[in-house]
Amino acid sequence: MPAYKNQKKTRQYTNEFKARAVKLTHLSGASVKGVAEALDIHPFMLSRWRKEYREGKIVTDKRKKVISKPKSLSESERIRKLEKQVANLKEENDLLKKWQRFLAEERKKGSDS
Repeated sequence: MPAYKNQKKTRQYTNEFKARAVKLTHLSGASVKGVAEALDIHPFMLSRWRKEYREGKIVTDKRKKVISKPKSLSESERIRKLEKQVANLKEENDLLKKWQRFLAEERKKGSDS
């Protein structure tokens, strides 16, 4: 493996910068990719900062947390369960729509003969 002559220095960002970047992604119409491009950072880094922000690891002021923690673990589990249920219902609905189209086509074929 070749030795690098010019080592690229890793940029260190302040917690204030990270928190502001995360807050920008929460604005309506803003996307992680768009904000990352505007700030000249990688979208994955911004996504990681969003996760750390949610977990309370990014703190702008030592006296207070940037975010409040979820009310309870059971609430987040409930949300996850409901999201899964919604996905299953959407899949079932799509399947029923396909079946309905199939039956309509079969009836049409039968009436044409």
